[in-house]
Amino acid sequence: MDVAEAQGAIFSLLGQVSPGVLPKVIQWLKTSSEIEELTTSNADVLLHNIADDLRNCLPVEAMVISEKQAQENIQRLQKPTLHVDAFLYNDEAIDSLCEEGKMSRNYCTSCGSTKTAPLDFLSHSFSILELKFLFQHALPDLSGKTLLDVGSRLGAVLYAGYVYSSASKLQGIEINAEFCELQEKIITKYHFSDRIQVNHSDICSQKSLLHQADVVVLNNVFEYFLSKEEQIKAWIFMYENLRKKGCLVVTVPSLKESFSKLQINMQLSQWLEEIELDTDIFLGPETDQEALSDIHLYRVL
Repeated sequence: MDVAEAQGAIFSLLGQVSPGVLPKVIQWLKTSSEIEELTTSNADVLLHNIADDLRNCLPVEAMVISEKQAQENIQRLQKPTLHVDAFLYNDEAIDSLCEEGKMSRNYCTSCGSTKTAPLDFLSHSFSILELKFLFQHALPDLSGKTLLDVGSRLGAVLYAGYVYSSASKLQGIEINAEFCELQEKIITKYHFSDRIQVNHSDICSQKSLLHQADVVVLNNVFEYFLSKEEQIKAWIFMYENLRKKGCLVVTVPSLKESFSKLQINMQLSQWLEEIELDTDIFLGPETDQEALSDIHLYRVL
């Protein structure tokens, strides 16, 4: 049964429900735990377990002392912004932390008063639902393919690639030694070493990884961690070395947005073509269409 047939069957069934009962049935469809279970797999549970393990190893903000430059860049943003790792904390977890007084969704606009405004949240990781969308809906079958996550950080893309895809090799490259150690602990604990490898290095010294990759993931990869000059240098390096024809490139934000901020005059249309993604999809009650629309997919020409 395809989508159109399924929709027709559901509408036909709902058409047989008494008008007085129909609102309750629709509400049940929206909130039922049984419906939610249909969208939950063992892979989802495994990723949640990994997130639990990582939360126990990190402070609430999921940033380490050695990320001084990233922390300073976040503090310089025009609006007060809090780093909340989306892989570690979904909305329910954030609500629990707020109730415990360990986190707040708001900041005081006038010190000493009750006048508050909502904080902006920033994440350097995909959420589990975003990862599910990426591997099960955005990317094609990765059997026999190699994926490279540039700035693998906690390893979320690598773990999701392991459980959601058939990629033969999942390569992470991370410049921060503390995060490399965390990734190695998870890889060892969950026996992922047959397909996952983490490289403690700077991507600008690893041309071969870009040359070999069939999929390259770039999620908030340079903006908060490098100076403007270093970002421009890194993007030029990517432009010169990410040249494997047909290679898929996943970015957040779009390359157009990244380049405009840096005022890089680069002809994207001669390098990549963007592939339109259908984000109108239900992955669970916490599906965030706006977050999914921030994910961009390109193909190297």
